[in-house]
Order: sequence, then C-alpha cells, then structure tokens
Amino acid sequence: MFVVTRFIGSAREKPHKCGYYKRIMPHTDFDIDRLAVYLHLTPQQVTRLVERGKLPGRKVAGAWRFAKAEIHHWFERRIGLSDGEELLKVEQTLQRSTPAEHQQEISIAEMLPIEAIAMPLSARTRNSVIAAMTELATEAGMLWDPKAMAEAVRSREDMHPTALENGVALMHPRRPMPKIISQPFLALGCTGSGIPFGSAAALSNVFFLICSTEDRGHLRVLARLSRMLTVAGFLDAMREATDAQAAHRLIAQAEDKL
Repeated sequence: MFVVTRFIGSAREKPHKCGYYKRIMPHTDFDIDRLAVYLHLTPQQVTRLVERGKLPGRKVAGAWRFAKAEIHHWFERRIGLSDGEELLKVEQTLQRSTPAEHQQEISIAEMLPIEAIAMPLSARTRNSVIAAMTELATEAGMLWDPKAMAEAVRSREDMHPTALENGVALMHPRRPMPKIISQPFLALGCTGSGIPFGSAAALSNVFFLICSTEDRGHLRVLARLSRMLTVAGFLDAMREATDAQAAHRLIAQAEDKL
C-alpha cells in the first residue's frame, strides 16, 4: 500500500474561488472510492486527508468530489517535496494506477534524444532559457509550435516556479499539449553559469523540458526524473559534461542505478 508521509505535505489546499470547479464536467471527477483506488489508499484514509485539508476536494450534494486536474497538480507539487525513497513509492503508485497496456517502465534516456540536448545552453535569463529550450526541441523534430509551448511554460513558471534548490528546473506546461508534439519527450540544457529561475534559494543551471501527451504519463516522468536527480554524483557530473553525447551517457548510467 502507498504510504503517505512527507509526500502529503501539511499545507492546507483549498478549491479555487474563480469558479474553476464549476467548469469541470462530472465525468472528470473522482469520488472517494475511485480516488482511493487511484492513490492505493483506503476510502477512510482519503476521507481523513480531505477533511484535514490535505487533499484538494469539494462537496457536491454532501459527497466529496475531486477534480482529476487538481489531483494531478497536487501530485506534482508533492513530488517536489519527496526524497529518493518516497519518490520510488510515488513512481510505483503511479505505475500501478496506469492502465495495463501502458504500464511498461518509463525510460528517461529513451525519451531524451541527443539532438534535444544543449551542452552548453546559450541563455542568460529565464525567458531566454525557455525560448532556447523550446527551439531546441523544435530543431530536434519533437515540437511543432515552439511559441505556443514557450508561452505555456512561461505561464506555468509564473504560476509556480519549477526551479529546485539543487539548481535544476523541471520546466513543463501546466497541462499536456499533445497537439503540438510528436510524442512524449524530454529536452536538456545546461548553462555555463547559474540563472535566477524562480523562488528556489539556489540559481539554476540545469534545465529539463518535460513534454507529455497526458497527465498520468507526465507525473510518471516527473517522479522518475526526480528520482534520477537524487543519484549520488549525477548532477556534479552533468555540470561537467562537455557535449550532448556525454550528457546522454550520464543520464543512462544514472537511470541504471534506480
């Protein structure tokens, strides 16, 4: 069973006041029982979590309902607070809740073509990093509308920065954009010096662009990539890599250790 520890977090999460939930159609919602299955918890545990304000939900006709988009964003935020052991539990939970035909293990190395790696990445500001990364993905043949992706990533960063305290930023749009990408993929760039990229204490100089076709796949990639970042020595070696081939080898080697 999925153990909910630090992964849950303690901040109280409330529904948006802007009418967002009114725009969510009923068939996109979880009820208590379906969410319990999805999170590999008991219905009683889900009820306690939402009543304590640790899950985003709202009551409809006296029954708890949970918007899928809000649950996915809650998952995403919690992933960023987890350590390696907790991330493994998260990844296993997400894999178990994935339909059987899509349960094959995700490979970061396979999702990251060498053509979508820039070592170094020529950028000095947050906006130029976003523009350079989306252009990189376009040149690699993975992205068809870099302007739309850049705008979506920038909007996501404005809402909640993806920069981590280890100097890595895991950029992505708020929702998957399957119409403008050829397939789920990653791009990677490392700048020569750190760049202010958000609210994290440290400057950022390692940038991943995560592009997915659906929410669950995005969360699985995010959890696996976050696990890879905890591999001892990986980030130091990545910052010393001199070309795309070396960076890709480091990705594959770190993933083999998971």
